[in-house]
Amino acid sequence: MHQTKTHIVPKLAKSIRLQEYGVGIFNLVFTKSALKKALKKQYITVNGIGATSATFISGGETICLTIPESNKPRTKLILKLNVIFEDDYLAIVHKPGGILVSGNSFKTIANALIQNLKPSNLLDRTTPQPVHRLDYPTTGLLLIGKTNSSIRALNKLFEDKKIKKSYYAVTIGEMQPKGEITTDIDNKPSQSHYKVKTNVLSERFGMLNLVKLKPKTGRKHQLRKHLLSIGNPILGDKDYNIEHLILNGKGLYLHAYSLKFTHPFTQEKLSVKDVLPEKFKKIFDSI
Repeated sequence: MHQTKTHIVPKLAKSIRLQEYGVGIFNLVFTKSALKKALKKQYITVNGIGATSATFISGGETICLTIPESNKPRTKLILKLNVIFEDDYLAIVHKPGGILVSGNSFKTIANALIQNLKPSNLLDRTTPQPVHRLDYPTTGLLLIGKTNSSIRALNKLFEDKKIKKSYYAVTIGEMQPKGEITTDIDNKPSQSHYKVKTNVLSERFGMLNLVKLKPKTGRKHQLRKHLLSIGNPILGDKDYNIEHLILNGKGLYLHAYSLKFTHPFTQEKLSVKDVLPEKFKKIFDSI
């Protein structure tokens, strides 16, 4: 069994590489890396001919994505999400901890979007798709595209570093009041800024800090790796930690708190914040 999706390219002002144009036109390939994988596996054709990353699109072509379908019976996912902002182009939802954003699992944010968002009224509407990732244990704001052009525009904003993100974390151990961490991640330059907002003494951990974080680059697990590199791992982190300081059963104390960017279609300045989880408030009475 195969699942095939078809997209007819509208008239374009100029030719564009398929690997640029194709991001987001199908809900199964909404990132550049997913598109590259689909091209490599020869799942995509243009006018019936196998496409590659070098294929150019100029308008009027029929793009087909054919993916082998699993034989598992389909069950409907029921997952209620808190929608913080929504219009015809995009949405911002709260991601709970302990759930994947997307992937092959049944229970993902991507699979729950249709039941939580209103259908777009625009002509190039598509299945709503997340345009960035949050780690499985991380909570907080997740940006969603609802049209093909919006998914492309939001991907471009991320690429051009025009979306400002801030996080809150609870970290272990004494820290400088603020600082910059520039430890390389996977041999790539990486940069995060932090500021300690408040702290409390802890019998088990010595000191717990409420830290505001601003990543300036977007490496995988960047904030978690950076905080461990200065000796202040995030509370509840099972992957990046100091062995005797692991807290089990409470999840990761890392929260995607705010998103700031200019709406690519309405030009509205958006600044969206998500409330801190209750487990943060239990540690710091003053917040």
